[in-house]
Amino acid sequence: MDLQRFHEYFEKNREKHLQELFEFLSIPSISALSDHKQDIERAAQWLKNQMEQLNLENVSIDQTAGHPVVYGEWLHAEGKPTVLIYGHYDVQPVDPLHLWKTEPFKPEIIENKLYARGASDDKGQIFMHLKAIEALFSILGTLPVNVKFIYEGEEEIGSANLPSYIEENKDKLAADFILISDTNMYGPGKPAICYGLRGLTGLQIDVRGAKSDLHSGLYGGGVQNAIHALVAILDSFRDHTGKILVEGFYDDVRPLSNEERKAFADLQFNEEALKEELEVNELFGEEGYSYLERTWARPTLEINGIFGGFSGEGIKTVLPNEAGAKITCRLVPDQDPDKIIALIQNHIEKHTPKGVTVTVTKFDSGAPYLTPFDHPLIQTASKSYEKVYESPTAFTRGGGSIPIVATFDQILNIPVVLMGFGLSTENFHAPNEHFHLENFDKGLRVLCDYLCEVANLSL
Repeated sequence: MDLQRFHEYFEKNREKHLQELFEFLSIPSISALSDHKQDIERAAQWLKNQMEQLNLENVSIDQTAGHPVVYGEWLHAEGKPTVLIYGHYDVQPVDPLHLWKTEPFKPEIIENKLYARGASDDKGQIFMHLKAIEALFSILGTLPVNVKFIYEGEEEIGSANLPSYIEENKDKLAADFILISDTNMYGPGKPAICYGLRGLTGLQIDVRGAKSDLHSGLYGGGVQNAIHALVAILDSFRDHTGKILVEGFYDDVRPLSNEERKAFADLQFNEEALKEELEVNELFGEEGYSYLERTWARPTLEINGIFGGFSGEGIKTVLPNEAGAKITCRLVPDQDPDKIIALIQNHIEKHTPKGVTVTVTKFDSGAPYLTPFDHPLIQTASKSYEKVYESPTAFTRGGGSIPIVATFDQILNIPVVLMGFGLSTENFHAPNEHFHLENFDKGLRVLCDYLCEVANLSL
């Protein structure tokens, strides 16, 4: 397709689009704070108005047990694929306010970067999809594909009510694939497609010994110390190389293909620079894998916190009767969070020292997600990036988790394409969040090209 027409359209309408985005960013739609419930409603209404101005159909604000979902559709591209575009209009709280150099909800452009809460995560990026649709309508008079929008207001608080909404509206949300812009590029000027995300599961271990703390002079050496017992359990989880020793933990791990390992190696990740940045003398992890492979495509078991005993000033000569730890595991395809928890519980039972009892409490979990990076939808996205950025697209996996992606996969059973335009340096969730307008400008063209090219795929 001829990108020049889209370039001219976005250049002509840039100021208008930015003013509209300023309006959107000025709404303090903080989902975590009940005081902002009306602002959440305002943001939802703002999106509804935008969709109606685009002449989308069946536009609605759908109420949930929490914050609403905004929906809209256009389904007149007969015989062409249908894309479900997802994003979230809620934002994180702004504290600590004194660290902001601009006001969080008064957008300001400084050195071609747009500063505001939500600029990058995720209002700026979902706004781009609306403007891409606007440009396609304006230039082509129609859309090359069928589109459905689903924008939610609870992503920053865990999307608690979205799974039930998706389940109840499976027919309404039916599509050939899902398109999401809520991830990062590999670096400035370096586009990336994230084709996989690790899952997550967690638990708390509580160890209890005697009925109360005991005097170490009277009972030391004769009664089990809860902290010693906890340390023994925790030490049994991994060997000195970082290999996880829980029986069956790796059984379902899908290995990396040779093509994936080559794609990771081609990124030429600088481990020495990372060590310098983190101020560590050595990186650590499972033997036989690079840093990217360990953090993107291998599972983990990490101790996040330990508590118990006396930690105040000075010393207190006691045998603690209680101790605990919090643990999380990052999981990869095809690991099941419930199965992993069961394996860890069995391991704990086998390695619990005498003289204590152990209770395990499970936390929330999310499944891993993977779209094969040679999928036509992924490869087409790569080509659209490269046309605009004139740079090879990196194929990455996310070491973190976006549980709702796996939920979409499990309920709707369709591919998910993660085309992000943010940068990891843009302070999302932190003071001075910003969005590089270079990626705003180029991203609009990428999205238009992608939707036009997807129209030619047989899905």
